[in-house]
Amino acid sequence: MRIAMIGTGYVGLVSGACFADFGHKVCCVDKDSAKIDGLNAGLMPIWEPGLEGLVKSNVDHGRLTFTTDVTEAVKAAEAVFIAVGTPARRGDGHADLTFVFEAVRELAKVMRPGTVVVTKSTVPVGTGDRIEQILREEGVTQVSVASNPEFLREGAAIADFKHPDRIVVGAGDEHTREVLKEIYRPLFLNRAPILFTDRRTAELTKYAANAFLAVKISFINEIADLCEAVDADVQDVARGIGLDNRIGAKFLHAGPGYGGSCFPKDTLALLQTADAAGVDQRIVRTTVKVNDDRKAQMVERVERAIGGGLKGKRIGVLGLAFKPNTDDMREAPSIPLIRGLIERGAKVAAYDPVAHHEADQVLEGVEFSADAYAAANGADALVIVTEWDEFRALDLDKLAESMRGKVLVDLRNVYDRDEAERAGLAYQGVGRGRLPTSA
Repeated sequence: MRIAMIGTGYVGLVSGACFADFGHKVCCVDKDSAKIDGLNAGLMPIWEPGLEGLVKSNVDHGRLTFTTDVTEAVKAAEAVFIAVGTPARRGDGHADLTFVFEAVRELAKVMRPGTVVVTKSTVPVGTGDRIEQILREEGVTQVSVASNPEFLREGAAIADFKHPDRIVVGAGDEHTREVLKEIYRPLFLNRAPILFTDRRTAELTKYAANAFLAVKISFINEIADLCEAVDADVQDVARGIGLDNRIGAKFLHAGPGYGGSCFPKDTLALLQTADAAGVDQRIVRTTVKVNDDRKAQMVERVERAIGGGLKGKRIGVLGLAFKPNTDDMREAPSIPLIRGLIERGAKVAAYDPVAHHEADQVLEGVEFSADAYAAANGADALVIVTEWDEFRALDLDKLAESMRGKVLVDLRNVYDRDEAERAGLAYQGVGRGRLPTSA
């Protein structure tokens, strides 16, 4: 099939490349001419494992193209996917749909009758209704609008797209369902379940899924706090409850709080939807507050670990992106941590395998190091914030020798206490026994 993808951000680029790899003809369009020029030159605007090779292969085979011309992308398309940004609005947290509606008005001028318009962007309940209304206002008489939310994890997006747990499609007519079936037909060989719902249900499903996962993360973080108070180990607690099939082990990893492009934004948008409907979402509202509080508390955790004030201390930070295998800094726990350390007079040396450039856009006063050992050199404390694979097998003896303060604050529980202490490091994990008290 011929597909147009409006937007070449994370969702649009990954989805477009994967659709092309299924054998469809995909044209990705974006207003950012520099981004399109870069893509046509083989330069990726995001860092995602395997994406560069996937894009190159499908461009070479003529299945994937990039343009700034909406007419070129849409005129022959049987389906147009909208994958533009829906950031949270400042002030109220509601999803900003400006880019979505701008895209709809543009494509309405050039799309042919019978084309199916599909929202891939995460949008509030009722957005599809508004898109349909705009298309009719713009003179498009044969309107087919579907919701097909994405469930991609940054760092594993290609595998998630090609081997999904489920494909959710919200569509109100048989023609639209058949078009989406044909687009996803290659995945039926993997027996990927496709769930057809009405459009509003599909829109809400994405928000509900992310909110539930955010609840799991905040829950285990609160249990971690309790573990520290009663000398228990949150990792064993997580294993003990995660082996229950009703609960499951995923997203039960204690840490510094969730971040990224989805959970913070989507929980706030869900709350806005609920408020507009007059329905109180107490669990989600509490989850948002617990997570915000937790990220703010990480500075105090480092301060307690070194036994006093931070003024004049050198703190090494390992990991800046909100999770491994991405350069995404949106709502990353490293941001409030580093800003708080600097505000209290500490000097911060940080290292991340791929996110230095992105971090430089949002953090000031940070010394970016060439590797983990350079970040640790002369540090009073070393803090692991993002659990990149290369941080899982560090030479702890070498780290200890180069550090001044010999304190390891492991916010991802990468190491065992005994292992760190054998290297001469004072170890502090999350939810693994009592926290030290300030000197």
